[in-house]
Amino acid sequence: MSGAGGEEDAMGEGEARVLVVDDERFFREAIRDTLGAAGHACLLAENGSEGLEKASRPGLGVAILDIQMPGLNGIEVLRRLRASHPLLRVIILSSQTDQEVVLEALRLGASDYLAKPLHEEELVLAVERALETHAVSVRWRQTRERLEALPAKLAELRAVAAATEPDRRSQVLRDRAAVAAAELLDAARTSVMLLDRGENVLRVAAAVGAHVPVSEMDPVPLGEGASGAAFQRGEPLLVRDAVSGGRYESTSYALTPIGDGDERLGLLCATEPVAGGFGEEELALLRVLAQEVSSLLAASDKPALSELDLAEDELLAPPEIIDSGQPLADDVDVELARAICAATTSEVAPERILSAALSAASVALGEAPVALHLVDPETGELRVEAQQEALRPDRPTLPPGRGLTGTVLETRCPIT
Repeated sequence: MSGAGGEEDAMGEGEARVLVVDDERFFREAIRDTLGAAGHACLLAENGSEGLEKASRPGLGVAILDIQMPGLNGIEVLRRLRASHPLLRVIILSSQTDQEVVLEALRLGASDYLAKPLHEEELVLAVERALETHAVSVRWRQTRERLEALPAKLAELRAVAAATEPDRRSQVLRDRAAVAAAELLDAARTSVMLLDRGENVLRVAAAVGAHVPVSEMDPVPLGEGASGAAFQRGEPLLVRDAVSGGRYESTSYALTPIGDGDERLGLLCATEPVAGGFGEEELALLRVLAQEVSSLLAASDKPALSELDLAEDELLAPPEIIDSGQPLADDVDVELARAICAATTSEVAPERILSAALSAASVALGEAPVALHLVDPETGELRVEAQQEALRPDRPTLPPGRGLTGTVLETRCPIT
């Protein structure tokens, strides 16, 4: 056993991606030397029991397993490896006379087999294929786990927003967003950067894994560096392999805006992935998280009506109705709201209020038919509360998230 340990110490086992299990020292060392020359470090085991023990070492992607060994044979080792390390790719070694055993091994999940004596190029190619498929399997499992965790992270942010006092809500949301990004993407460093409109710079408002306090971090002018450019363009940015140094010490980082269009609030940033690098999957998850943060921050930063510095006559003064003979202007939403407010404040009975509101909306929209749908708090369905008499009767209730009306409500995006 000491011989195998000496071989292991000479390899630098911390970088090993390949486990070689063979009772013949000649083959163990020959495989190690061949794969080492191709850039693949190996971990060696001289019997099945030692192989099972070392298979738990982190970073291993492939096991090369001799099918014929004394004691615990290769088939049994394979069976146990498949049970305990299902993502590990196993390449079996056999002689030309072991065909029935080879078939059994393939049925048990071996990814490939090589016949002794080994051909060096064939060995290297087989191992590199196995390492690639292992990486894909690991990536897929990681993405699936993160997708499964995403709804809980979003729900947690909403719960925090609902449970926090208004004066603290915005900062708490920023802090929780940075934590959620770090946990979801397995990133060592994350941050929330917000726009300082007075100075046209991005300032770090919350961070995880930072080396200095948030208050001491330098602001980033718009358009400068990766974060300033990503914000100004309003587009997510993924860098897989950058030159380390500068603001981002890692070679992989993902940035995505918080907010949309002219309402961009800042950036959600993730750097220094704990394992591997960021890809399109991580950027997509970060974008979903940023969209939820955008909505919650925007809602938390809206002032209450009592906080608005408006004179009473400004609140109650009836606005003018939009001239239906003119085309709709860019401020149609504001004018439409004013028209509805004017109509409803002049009525007393609920039925008349609704009728007046719908009529005002119809006039503002060029005599378009108008109906009002409200959400039933018990069923979640959309219920037709009122509609103009000239409009063809609509279904009394609509399932949530179905049809154009349900889609507009769920996505909060207008459809024209």
